[in-house]
Amino acid sequence: MGPMYKGKGIMFDMDNTLLKSNIDFQAMKSEIASFLKNNGLVPNDFVCQPYTASMLIEYVKKKGVSHALFEEMMNIAVHHEVLGMESAGLEPGATELLKDFYAQFVLVIVTNNSYQAAKQALEQTRIIQYFDFIVGREQMEAMKPSPSGYHAAKQHFPHIKEWISVGDSWIDGQASKEAGIPFISYGNISDLMEEKGIQPIAHIDHLLKLRELI
Repeated sequence: MGPMYKGKGIMFDMDNTLLKSNIDFQAMKSEIASFLKNNGLVPNDFVCQPYTASMLIEYVKKKGVSHALFEEMMNIAVHHEVLGMESAGLEPGATELLKDFYAQFVLVIVTNNSYQAAKQALEQTRIIQYFDFIVGREQMEAMKPSPSGYHAAKQHFPHIKEWISVGDSWIDGQASKEAGIPFISYGNISDLMEEKGIQPIAHIDHLLKLRELI
């Protein structure tokens, strides 16, 4: 059944929701922070600890930099992402769930990773064929926790009126909330989820438990 004939959609986060990635986000963030300091984009005493790598990228994007510098910074992120995805594995039950859901729902990936890294990881783990659409950061106006990626998916499938979002992080929950999409949290419940006021409609500790909820 093609996507035009499916009435509901599910948006999945990728890292640590469907895939067990090995991206070293700390190393990525440190390298981006050093790059920003070396190019005078942030002061030398800038404290990057409260930021994620994605937030640093958004910070610079809003500040406005030359295209060349922005591309150089993004290449640092892509390098770490591709490296971390080379040995990515799947979360338990991922393939079984996607095989089961593919005939019933429009399935979408919404990830802050680059499209290149996401596509490579999904091909390598042999689940890319189950997805009707992949939204990487290039397809977003701003990365999660912005709802931009979710809006992009909604616009791509205007006939779908009912969506559910699944993710492991507060940024997935925040983006879902702002896009008006019910959110199901997966994996370990982080304190940040509560701190940020994210209230999932349900929580699962195994992907196959989604069958009972949808």
